[in-house]
Amino acid sequence: MFFAIVVAAVAFAGSARDKKMDAFIGKLLSRMTLSEKIGQLNLQPGGDVSTGGDMDTELGGLIARGELGAVLNTVGRDKVRAMQQIAVEKSRLGIPLLVGLDVIHGYQTIFPIPLAQSCSWNPEAIRQGARIAAEEATSDGIDWTYSPMVDIALDARWGRIAEGAGEDPYLGGLIAQALVRGYQGDFTSVHDLMACLKHYALYGAVEAGRDYNTVDMSHLRMFNQYFPPYKAAVEAGVGSVMTSFNLVDGEHATANRWLIDDVLRRSWGFGGFIVTDYGSIAEMTSHGFGDLKHNTELAMKAGTDMDMCARGYVQHLEALVKEGKISKKQIDDACRRVLEAKYVMGLFSDPYRHCNMSDAEQAKHLFTDAHRRVARDFTAETFVLLKNEGQLLPLRKDATIALIGPNGDTTDGLLGTWCVSRPKSDAYPTLRQAMEKAVEGRGKVLYAQGCNIAPYGRMRRAGASWYIPEVDSEKARREAMDAAAKADVIVCAMGECADFSGEASSRVYLEMPDVQRELLADLVTLGKPVVLLHFSGRPTILTWEKEHVDAILNVWFGGSEAGDAICDVLFGDKVPSGKLTTS
Repeated sequence: MFFAIVVAAVAFAGSARDKKMDAFIGKLLSRMTLSEKIGQLNLQPGGDVSTGGDMDTELGGLIARGELGAVLNTVGRDKVRAMQQIAVEKSRLGIPLLVGLDVIHGYQTIFPIPLAQSCSWNPEAIRQGARIAAEEATSDGIDWTYSPMVDIALDARWGRIAEGAGEDPYLGGLIAQALVRGYQGDFTSVHDLMACLKHYALYGAVEAGRDYNTVDMSHLRMFNQYFPPYKAAVEAGVGSVMTSFNLVDGEHATANRWLIDDVLRRSWGFGGFIVTDYGSIAEMTSHGFGDLKHNTELAMKAGTDMDMCARGYVQHLEALVKEGKISKKQIDDACRRVLEAKYVMGLFSDPYRHCNMSDAEQAKHLFTDAHRRVARDFTAETFVLLKNEGQLLPLRKDATIALIGPNGDTTDGLLGTWCVSRPKSDAYPTLRQAMEKAVEGRGKVLYAQGCNIAPYGRMRRAGASWYIPEVDSEKARREAMDAAAKADVIVCAMGECADFSGEASSRVYLEMPDVQRELLADLVTLGKPVVLLHFSGRPTILTWEKEHVDAILNVWFGGSEAGDAICDVLFGDKVPSGKLTTS
């Protein structure tokens, strides 16, 4: 297995060439028109999941004309097969599509958010989780995941700190390699999923923790503190790299020749293809870099191969070639790298390899009991015991427990950010359901939501049962106090909800929202033992809680098996062994 991984890494690093692949792609390139080559550099959304602006791409027509090389955000093997069939059977050259999705911490079996995973300090468990994610995603039509995110982040206000591995560059590098190897395997199995290293580079260092902001730092600090996890992923053979939204040295990362050509390709030997983040070429205008045509020229000259959703390449590259600003060789080189990725993934030999299973066969790979057991065990490793005054934990299962808080009876408070492929039904148990099952026949659980997640409303989309409902504050508080008065011990499920962290979810104040803190303070006055299960997607400020609450267990957002995993630790069946990876 190790030898196979090294072979894959060498192939993408460009140190050795596959002569058969070179001959195949060379012949294909010789048959392609300029428009078809540019089409391979065009990545557009399929419409199921929105991670950027909505766009009417007339997808089928683009595919049939050979003007689309890859699709993102289409979920489900039947939909993928229908698109792939157009590409293979109706386009002139029959070049298959590359289908990508944000499979960040699981596909249907959801693992803890990456920041939580890092607190396990267990790269092998992290690799195994990525392998399960790859098995599930490839069983449902996905070829390519936009993971791992390896950005070092020191500012907890930045919402995407939830997606990284914490502050330490060495640990970050080990985790980056574990994820790449878990996703990609050796590119011989039908369940090998191409990884995409992101966000290159320095996205986690944006000023003031504001998403999409600029970055300004010395090269000494870049190479010592921020670059090591990117380099480690390249050494592990990652197949693709995604550029970031931010500026570096006054140049946009998507069009930064020093970052892309000098460091990534020449110094580190990366030989795979480079894709922008969502609409990044268009967003360069907001950073002061001119119009879409000008930014398209800058991005191509810097070595960025694929344009995600900005349409800059398909709209302007042909004109730029005619004007002599972009050479045909630059487009050939970019196109070759994209075609090589499809070749390595086996899509030329079997375009339907990831979307051809029967329902019965697929069921053997999606959200299985075996996958759930692995996730449950691993999730418990990520919890961090912050306080346990008087050895309050573990709790007895024969106690009467008041479960209070907005995260107590919803899966939203368990899953966290980036769960775009979760089942439509309520397949995952809530903490309340898991706790009632854990004490069944012995103890009793009294539940009350107690308050809203925040004083300014739900911050939620309506119409889905797993979202935290908005409640009448006074009535909810009375219900919580009544339940707590009847209990032996109070367990508070509080902290952030999924929308508090992730992309475009920066926070200014990192304390617990006032409505939750006020309820927690009222519960403490009852004089009963209080356990805080603290949900979060980032480091938060718990000064008051540390002084007044008996026990605090940081449970992050633990994924689909979090309810059961929390109970495993809460009642002493497993030990909370997690250690923090952020200050």
